[in-house]
Amino acid sequence: MTLSFQHSRDRIQLASRYLPGGVSSNFRLGISPTPLVFDHAEGPYLHDADGNRLIDYYLGMGPMILGHKPQAVVEAVQAQLGKGILFGGQSEVEFEAAELLCGMLPSAERVRFSSSGSEAVQAALRLARAITGRGTIVKFEGHYHGWLDNVLWSVAPAPDRMGGEAAPVPQSGTAGQDDLAGQRVEVLSWNRLDLVEERLARGDVAALIMEPAMCNTGAIFPAAGYLEGVRQACSKVGTVLIFDEVITGFRVSAGGVQQRLGVTPDLTIFGKAVASGFPVAGLVGKAALMDEFAAGRKVMHGGTYNSQSIAMAATVATLKALKAPGSYEKLEQRGARLMEGVRSALAAAGATATVTGFPQIFHVGFGLKAAPRNYRDIIATDRAGYVRLTTALLERGVRVLERGAWFISTEHDDAVIDETIASLKGALASL
Repeated sequence: MTLSFQHSRDRIQLASRYLPGGVSSNFRLGISPTPLVFDHAEGPYLHDADGNRLIDYYLGMGPMILGHKPQAVVEAVQAQLGKGILFGGQSEVEFEAAELLCGMLPSAERVRFSSSGSEAVQAALRLARAITGRGTIVKFEGHYHGWLDNVLWSVAPAPDRMGGEAAPVPQSGTAGQDDLAGQRVEVLSWNRLDLVEERLARGDVAALIMEPAMCNTGAIFPAAGYLEGVRQACSKVGTVLIFDEVITGFRVSAGGVQQRLGVTPDLTIFGKAVASGFPVAGLVGKAALMDEFAAGRKVMHGGTYNSQSIAMAATVATLKALKAPGSYEKLEQRGARLMEGVRSALAAAGATATVTGFPQIFHVGFGLKAAPRNYRDIIATDRAGYVRLTTALLERGVRVLERGAWFISTEHDDAVIDETIASLKGALASL
C-alpha cells in the first residue's frame, strides 16, 4: 500500500494565497508529488499533514545530524530560554560555543558567528579582499556558496552555454541577478589543478573558494593531490584559500573534510550540522586574518542575530554530543551499511547508477556509469528517472532529496536502514 499526500497538496494550494508557491524557499518548490507539510518529527522520522510517518534523509537539508528533537539540545535550549533570548551583547554560552568550535576545526583560531552560510561567505570574501588588496574571486562550477548575486554563478550552468572545460563561461543563477556583481568572479572547472595553478599565477586573485569535497552537486572527492596542490598554489601567490564546509563541517568528521583529508585552508565557512536545526553559521580562520575584523583594517562584519543565545545553547549541546566517544564511528558504520545497501539494490534491479561520497552524506548518480569527477560529469545524470524513484520511495515512507543527496543521522539505526533498503527495493520493482 502506497501513501497519499493529498492533505499536503491542499494545504500548499491554500497557503499560496499568502506565500509564493506556498513555501518560503525556492529549494522547496517543485517537489514530487507535492511540497510536503509537516506536523512533528522525532529521531529519524517526519510526520506529515496526512498522518504519514516518513524515514527522513533530507534531515532539514543536512542540519539534523543528531536526528529530530535530540533531547540534549532541547534541554539546553529550554534552560537558555529561562535566562534570555537576545541581549544585543555577549553571553557566556557564546564564549563556550566559540571555544568548543575552535578546538574542533583545524583552521579555527578565531570564529565569527552569523545566522546563515550565505552571510558567512560574504564576510569571508570581504575579509580576503581587505587583506590582499585584490578584487578577483575564483570559484568552481557546481559549487554553491549562497544565493546572493556576487556568488550565484555557474552553480547549475546549462550544458549548451558552459563553454570549454579549460575556459568556462560564467552563468548567472537566477532572473534578476545583477550582472555587475559577477564582474570580479571567475569560474573554473573543479578537480583540475593545472587550471588553478595557471590562473593564480597572475597574482591578482584575492580568494579561491570551494567545497573541499563537492557535496552540493553530487558527492565527489578531490582527486589525489588536488587539495594539497591548491593549498600550495594559494600560498605561493598570497591568495586566501577558503573552504566552504557548510555541508561537510561537523558532519563527515569533528573537523570536517579538512581534518579528514589533512589540508588546512586559511578560512572556513561552516553551518548546518553545527546546531541541530537552529540558524547558526559562521566563519573561522587564522588569528592573523580574523583579527582584522576587530583591529587594523577593522573589516565591517555585523548582524543583529549573530550568536543569539538560544542558537548558541543549541550549538554547545550539538558539538558536545558529536564529541562524545563513538558518535562519528556510529555515523560512519551505519552510513557505510546504507550506502552498500543502496548500491546493491540498484545493481540487483539492473539500474545504472553510482553511489559516491561519505557515509554521512552520499550521492546517488542515477544513470551514471562511472564516478563523477566534477560538475560536467554530474550533468549526465538521469534526473527525471531519479525523481520517479524518489517519488516511489516517498510513497513507501522514505524521503530522500531529488538532487541525489542522502544525509544520515545518529538516529538512523540498523532497523531503520533495513526498512529503507526494503522500501528502495519495492520502489525499484514498481518502476
